[in-house]
Amino acid sequence: MKAVLAELQRLGSAKVCAEMGPRFGIVVDRAYGITMAQMRELAKTIGRDQELSITLWDAGVYDARMLACLIGEPAKITAAQMDAWCEDFDNWATCDTACFALFDRSPHAFDKVKQWAGHKPEFEKRAAFALLASLALHDKQSGDAPFLATLPLVRAAANDPRNFVKKGVSWALRGIGGRSVALREAAINLAGELAASDDTTERWVGKDVLRDIQRPLIARRAEKRDATRTKRK
Repeated sequence: MKAVLAELQRLGSAKVCAEMGPRFGIVVDRAYGITMAQMRELAKTIGRDQELSITLWDAGVYDARMLACLIGEPAKITAAQMDAWCEDFDNWATCDTACFALFDRSPHAFDKVKQWAGHKPEFEKRAAFALLASLALHDKQSGDAPFLATLPLVRAAANDPRNFVKKGVSWALRGIGGRSVALREAAINLAGELAASDDTTERWVGKDVLRDIQRPLIARRAEKRDATRTKRK
C-alpha cells in the first residue's frame, strides 16, 4: 500500500485540490488532488484487488478512497464492509463512486438500498438512492419487480430537502424509468404525483424527473431493453 500512496502523492496537484470544492462541490479534509482520469488509469494498472482496496480506504485520504472504490472486488465485498464505508461517506463523489463502480455489483445491493434509505445522515441516505440509480443502469439480470418494490422508498424520501438526498432520489427514479416501458410508466406516475404535491421538495423531485424521463430518448431506451429481454426468452 505504501507504494500506491506514494504514487498518489506524486500525481497530486495543489491546483486540482484547490478546485475540488469551488468547482465540483467536493469538500474533504484530506486530499492529494488527483483527476478522475488519472485515478482510472492507475486503477487499470493495479487491477481488482480487494485487500488493497480495504487498506486504501482505511488510509482516510479522499484520493485513496476513490481508488479503493475502483479496484474493489464486488464478489468479495461483505455487507459489513458496505455498511462501514457508508458510515464514512462525507462527500458526494466518494459516495457515488462506491455505489456506481463497486456496490451495485454486490449481491447485497438491493438489501442495502432498503436499509440505507432509512438512515439519517445526508450522504448515507444519498447512498441508498445513488446505489438504486446505479443498479438501474448496470443490473442486466433483474426484472421489473425488484425496482417496483423500491418505489415506496423513493416516495418516502422525496420530501427530504437536503441537496444531495433530493438529487439522489431524482437520479434513482429517472434511472428506474429508463429500464423498461412498464417501469417508465410507473416512474412517470410517481413523478406526476410528486410534481403536484404541496411540498416544495417533492414538487422539485417530481418536475426534475418528468423533464428527463419524458424525453423521447428515455422512451426509446426502455423499449429497446424490453425488446432485448423478449429476444432472450
